[in-house]
Amino acid sequence: MLVLEKNEMTKEIEQLVNKYGFSRSSLLPILQDIQRKHKAVPDFAQQEVARLLDIHPVEVYSVVSFYSFFNTKQKGKNLVRLCQTITCDLAGKKSVARALEREIGIKFGETTKDNKITLEYVNCLGMCDQGPALLVNERVYSKVTPEKAVQILSEIK
Repeated sequence: MLVLEKNEMTKEIEQLVNKYGFSRSSLLPILQDIQRKHKAVPDFAQQEVARLLDIHPVEVYSVVSFYSFFNTKQKGKNLVRLCQTITCDLAGKKSVARALEREIGIKFGETTKDNKITLEYVNCLGMCDQGPALLVNERVYSKVTPEKAVQILSEIK
């Protein structure tokens, strides 16, 4: 990261701290805004958030590493996440997973060479009664079939 980028990131985080406040309760919304804008919460950003909120950097890292929706490294422009709970397994997750991998041409945990799509599992989307559930960026799809998965992907390709 260049010095200029670090200065810009510091200014951005200062604005977020001013917006959300200087308490620990501001940590999640600040991290969410950083994640939304940069598609990741890089190490430097974590250090700056800790410094500005006057908390230990390990506390920030523990939050970032605990929640699966935070990334420390950039992923593809589009994040495709398939729920991997037992209820989604029972509802046909495996066939949806195969269709996604076949259509995108990558395996789960990988990103396309053009950085357009990252495919990954997520532990729960809270849609247990409507599985298999799929999250594409910030949009949730329920009762996904292999055919529906291919249709959804055609919208982001």
